[in-house]
Amino acid sequence: MSIEADLHIHTRASDGDLSPSDVVSRAISKGLKAIAITDHDTMSGVKEALKAAQHARIKVIPGVEISVEFEPGEFHMLGYFPFIPDGMEDILEKGQQESRARRNPKIIDRLNNLGMDITMEEVKEVAGSAQLGRPHIAQVLLSKGYVRSMREAFDRFLAKGRPAYVNREKLPPARAIELITSHGGIAVLAHPFTLELDDSDLRDYVKGLSKKGLKGIETYYPEHTKGQVELYRNIARENGLVTTGGSDFHGKSKNQISIGDAGISMNILEQIFNLWEIAAAEVSS
Repeated sequence: MSIEADLHIHTRASDGDLSPSDVVSRAISKGLKAIAITDHDTMSGVKEALKAAQHARIKVIPGVEISVEFEPGEFHMLGYFPFIPDGMEDILEKGQQESRARRNPKIIDRLNNLGMDITMEEVKEVAGSAQLGRPHIAQVLLSKGYVRSMREAFDRFLAKGRPAYVNREKLPPARAIELITSHGGIAVLAHPFTLELDDSDLRDYVKGLSKKGLKGIETYYPEHTKGQVELYRNIARENGLVTTGGSDFHGKSKNQISIGDAGISMNILEQIFNLWEIAAAEVSS
């Protein structure tokens, strides 16, 4: 399958390295026909990306990646919209982003208690105008020599289950789906392996989510094995879901993945366009 659309890209609006305009330019240079801007719990970078693509031969899909309440692993929900939905950013800012803001000082306190001299001011300086989060804390740890890589910062201190990890308030799965669909979007389960469920439990769980309005499952992803891709394709087929895909590009601050390293063909993207038309027809009927 040729990769023509990358539907999982982050910008400086959350924890990516590039501005939305630079992301569009990079995607054009890669020969992509469509991208989705899916920053963590914010859509504030979408307008700039849309403007940058206004006179280019590339389609920018407004999107978001929402953190969802789940155990034992981590659950992220992607939302894809035919337009920037009114009121969505206000909801995200009051809920998810404020939750992140309350969490960050607690992480820094834990790192201080572990003997690391790191301050909120230093992290804010690294983050700049971006939404402050764990990757920026990791960058400070790296710059001060407490770790040798961003991955080590997460593996030793910041990842779930590690000594500086702090849980934050997240949306229940059904609420995340409802939030996306009520604003005209399509809800998609991101990188399913992070749920840390075995194949049978994942099948059952996705079946339940599909009954609550889930429309897709991210199938094509840099870290997915061939076996996982086949499993997710089968689960999608069993539940009538669309199979999406993307690189989860952040830039050098998180990994070495490039825009367009994973994604889908335009034929698959057409399925999302069809779902938007169905949703619009249901709203107007």
